[in-house]
Formats: sequence, C-alpha cells, structure tokens
Amino acid sequence: MPPASPPSVTGPDRAARPIAWGLRIPAALAVAFLLVPLLGLVVRAPWRGLWGILGHADVLDALRLSLICATSAAGISLVLGVPLAWLLARSRGRFVPLLRALVTLPLVLPPVVGGVALLLAFGRNGVVGRWLDAWFGITLPFTTAGVIMAEAFVAMPFLVLAVEGAFRAADEGFEEAAATLGAPRLVVFWRVSLPLVGPSVLAGAVLAWARALGEFGATITFAGNVPGRTQTMPLAVYLAMQTNPDAAVALSLVLLVVSVAVLAGMRERWLPGGGRP
Repeated sequence: MPPASPPSVTGPDRAARPIAWGLRIPAALAVAFLLVPLLGLVVRAPWRGLWGILGHADVLDALRLSLICATSAAGISLVLGVPLAWLLARSRGRFVPLLRALVTLPLVLPPVVGGVALLLAFGRNGVVGRWLDAWFGITLPFTTAGVIMAEAFVAMPFLVLAVEGAFRAADEGFEEAAATLGAPRLVVFWRVSLPLVGPSVLAGAVLAWARALGEFGATITFAGNVPGRTQTMPLAVYLAMQTNPDAAVALSLVLLVVSVAVLAGMRERWLPGGGRP
C-alpha cells in the first residue's frame, strides 16, 4: 500500500493552530509601531477646517502638479521600463546581472543622492545637460520637466522589477510558437508577450505612480521647491510643517488616503486570495 499522505495544514485546521505568545508579543509591538503614527495623523487632523485648507490655491496647485507629474512619470516608466524588463527577463548574457543591479540601484540609493546625480548629469553644466542647453536650449533643473524626470528616476525600478518577474514566470512556449509561425519579434512582443503579463504591467504602473507621487528627496534636489512650478504635495507638506502645521497634517492626510486607495486597489494582485482568509 502506498504510504499515507501527510495531514493537510490548509483550511480550518491551519486556522486553528495556536500561535506562541513569544511570537504574538513582538508581532503586536510591530503592528503598534507601524499603525500608531498613522492613527496619530488621523486623530490630530484638523477636521473642522480641512476643506478650507485643501481648497487653498497653493494646496490645489501642489495637488494638481503632483497628479500631473506622477502620471507623467508613470507613463515614462511604462514606455521605457516594460521593454527593459523584457530585455532583462529574456537575455542570457554574462553582464545581465550587472545591468539588473544597476537598473534597480535607485531602489536603495538615497533619493537626495539620486537628485545630486541627476543634477550632475542633466544640470546646465552637467555631462548631458550642457549639450541639451547648447544645442536645443533645454534646461531641466528647477522646471516641471525636472520634477517628472526625478520622479521617473526613482519610480521606474518598481515597475521593472514587477514586470520582469512576470516575464520570467510566463511560458516562453507561446512566444516560440508565434516566432515559429513567422511573426516578427516585435509583433510577438506586442501580441503575445505583453498580454501574458498585462496584470503585472498594470500593477507595476500603479506602484510606480504611487512612488512618484510620494517622491521628495530627488525632486527637491533636482527641481527645487517653486510654488506652482515644482512644488509637489510632499514638498508642500515639508514647507507647511514650518509655518502651518495644520496644513501639513491635512496634506499628509490626503497622501495617506491616496496610499490606502492604491493598496486597496492592489490587494487582488499582491495579497493571496485578494486578502480573504
């Protein structure tokens, strides 16, 4: 007779398994450490004057600029990041791991350092910026375009990682079959590869958008903090904290709501079973 299979640890049996108190206590402390600051933000929010604060012209300008720049940065990440993710997933060269490390470097690089690097590369006297200024009259620092560039720089790796993982998990047999039938490689990419990873592309774009919306360090270093031109919501929070704490709390609350909405929309993609037990 075949050996008996091990007992299942799924369903009710798994839910009934006791959790050691030695693990519950640090887990509870971790939850408190992460949630109490957010709870404090909600409790101390100036609810009575909230709409008046959010209706101020400077706040609306910062919100409008943040949405425009974050959406533009996410679009750039899509256009450039998806082909890069495909290249990293399908290439087998010896330098691919090095390229992957360099591409994901902005994930661990301090944002201020990223802003300095952008300034040295695309500033008026930068490695590339001097030629952009001399040949085309294009100046990127301290402009709205500079904000978009800084946000795309820090947000694109999130999309690349999400999409590359999806390309690696996708069955390459469909691509090979399409190529065998005579489809050009570009057609295979658009008609076969991309539809296979569509949900991951959407998830990566949302993550990139959320990361761009909250970017601070690279933006203020490369684009400055000019109201109506480069002052995004995080920069407005930083400035308001020094002059009007209630406005800073109100703006932070808006960013918190946006972040919660992003996580709620992503639960089907990132949480097993859509977050259901």
